[in-house]
Amino acid sequence: MVKQINIYKRIGVLCILLCSACIIPRMFADHGTQDKRILSIQEQRKFDYFFYEGIRLKNTGTFDASYEMFKHCLEIDSTSSAAMYEISSYYLQLDQPDKAVYFLKKTITCAPYNHEYRSALATLLFNMGMFGEAVEEYEILTGAFPEKPELNYYLAESYTRMGEIGKAIDTYNALENSIGMHEAVSMEKFQLYMNIEQPDSAFNELKKLAAKFPMEARYPVMIGDLYLQRDDTTQSLRYYNQAYKIDPESPHFLVSMANYYEKTGQKDAARQQINEALINERLDVNTKMNILARYIIQQRGKQDSDNANALFLTLLEQHPDESRLKLAYGEFLASQNKFEEARFQYQIVSESDPENIIAWQQLLQLSFQTEKYDEIIRICNRCQEIFPEAMEFRFYLGIAYFQQQKYQQAIETYYAGIPLIPKENTGLISEFYGQIGDAYFRINDMNKAFDAYEEALKYNDKNIVVLNNYAYYLSLLKRDLTKAERMSALCIKMHPENATYIDTYAWVFFVQGNYLLAKMYIEQALSKDKTNAELIDHYGDILYMSGEKEKAVEQWIKAKEAGKNNATLNRKIAEKTYFEETVDELFNNTDEKTDETKE
Repeated sequence: MVKQINIYKRIGVLCILLCSACIIPRMFADHGTQDKRILSIQEQRKFDYFFYEGIRLKNTGTFDASYEMFKHCLEIDSTSSAAMYEISSYYLQLDQPDKAVYFLKKTITCAPYNHEYRSALATLLFNMGMFGEAVEEYEILTGAFPEKPELNYYLAESYTRMGEIGKAIDTYNALENSIGMHEAVSMEKFQLYMNIEQPDSAFNELKKLAAKFPMEARYPVMIGDLYLQRDDTTQSLRYYNQAYKIDPESPHFLVSMANYYEKTGQKDAARQQINEALINERLDVNTKMNILARYIIQQRGKQDSDNANALFLTLLEQHPDESRLKLAYGEFLASQNKFEEARFQYQIVSESDPENIIAWQQLLQLSFQTEKYDEIIRICNRCQEIFPEAMEFRFYLGIAYFQQQKYQQAIETYYAGIPLIPKENTGLISEFYGQIGDAYFRINDMNKAFDAYEEALKYNDKNIVVLNNYAYYLSLLKRDLTKAERMSALCIKMHPENATYIDTYAWVFFVQGNYLLAKMYIEQALSKDKTNAELIDHYGDILYMSGEKEKAVEQWIKAKEAGKNNATLNRKIAEKTYFEETVDELFNNTDEKTDETKE
């Protein structure tokens, strides 16, 4: 498979090229312009005014007005490549690359030897996946500007994306002839040779690199790593030994030898190498963290966890101010259910670096995991001050109030947040209204609850949590059952394997008196979730109304054993008769159902 190119790198190049046009029109020499119009002094003054004004408006973000200025420039001088170039930049800003390409091509027609213009066109064509045309432009550029050898790199990338691997390798060779042997070029050639299944040629590239720099231990380590990936432990050890002779304390060598020992089943030796790597002062903290993360993933058991904890503490002694390390250690402690120790690590970071949003997010997640809702409220209120535009903290603040049954405070929290959400983020606005609807339902204000659900669906008519809860609550209140059936059916269409959504559909049919369909769907729901007490209780109700009274009692008993316990269920079991639950019981028993869908 052809190696993918870093598109973002190329986009960055394009942005630099486009921004370079923001200086003055005279700086864009139209060398080679055909039929270039000669302006009068008065025309030149008007042109310069409109051009400078266009640049000023562009820099202030007033792109439409800027575009009009450059159009005026072209009305004065239709051959102005600088104005065309700016218009192409405008269309890029609008994410209309086809039009940008059109104007860049016109720009090149007027200034065929301008490096910046043609490079911008070649880059844009590449980003659009038009590799053949990009190759044509880069071939022209490499011929016209031999003093810019980096163009060969882009040409080689274009050949690679076209599948012209041979031409790509030849182009990299030309680049290497210009700038000398370079690691990045050698690695590209290595990958290309591997893609066309020429491993000998591939490894030869790296061996030439190692021969060129015989005192650099990193290259034989690199070759050894690649052999190790191919399970050739003999060759890998050979090159690791070469690296050791060059630099026995090389951190890269230590890490690679740990990999070698693991590959060959020498666990104790691998652990020793990892310990040596982590205390090696020449190894940067990012590499150390990657080594430790990999070690944690590969090792299992209490003894290994204790050893990993010790390694974390060793790293923290070496890098006491490294926030990322503390966050990683906190996450590892949490995975061991050492929640208070994990909380301590997160709090250190949040106090020393209050604007580290990851630390607050980790604290928040841990607090939810341990159901510390007062702590969640404290975290969210603090974070609203530090990160006023981060709506997640307001969202979770409302959930904490909801879980504490402080429904009015939850409602007020969500209503206060809605005006702060960007209008284009309709999904989040829908979620806020959905939470408001749930909270109103819990304080028995049904009309406001359903009004909030309607608002939620205006912003996202496929908000599945709202659709399910709305449908279920309508069925509980025996209101607008046709609408409830339609919304519930949409939930199943979107998530046909979700037992909760199928249960809602079954219950809508039950309330409508269609016990045949209700039974069919509740059995389908139970086939996906056999332990949900609410579903089991519903199954009993449906069986009873279907005439299977003894089986109904069996299901009610199972529901009680599964954890459901209220007066109506106990009465159904005792009297072996169906009774509707009270409104209060309905609210208590729907907590599990609706909260599950929110997750």
